[in-house]
Amino acid sequence: MDEFVKQSLEIVKAQAGIRPMTEEEMTSMVMKMSSSLKIASDIGSGMAGMDESSPELQSDPRKVIKEKSITCLECGKNFKVLTKKHLASHDMTPDEYRGKYGYKKGTSLIAKGLSKARRKKMQEMELWKKRGPRTSK
Repeated sequence: MDEFVKQSLEIVKAQAGIRPMTEEEMTSMVMKMSSSLKIASDIGSGMAGMDESSPELQSDPRKVIKEKSITCLECGKNFKVLTKKHLASHDMTPDEYRGKYGYKKGTSLIAKGLSKARRKKMQEMELWKKRGPRTSK
């Protein structure tokens, strides 16, 4: 029997000891838990991003830049901004990261929503307009 199924059975057995469960509930819970434990094990052993969603991410890395987050393709974590400090933890610079995953040179490693909010704020500030003459007191 699979190691993950055994672990799931132990967890479900403990849960069934606390509250009554039907056979269908137990079976469903064992199946869900064993697959979750397998995914967690894969992530823990360095196979992060190898679940069902990863093929689409690996085929087009631009899909990881979403409205509210950007996913690091090295570790699979979500951020609002992929900072130099975070990429340094993977021994990469932002330019190396862009090159490795096929981003264009000027691609921002920032969530779309945050980028839009910053752009709007800068437009409201109108920093490009010259200020009128200053009056001294």
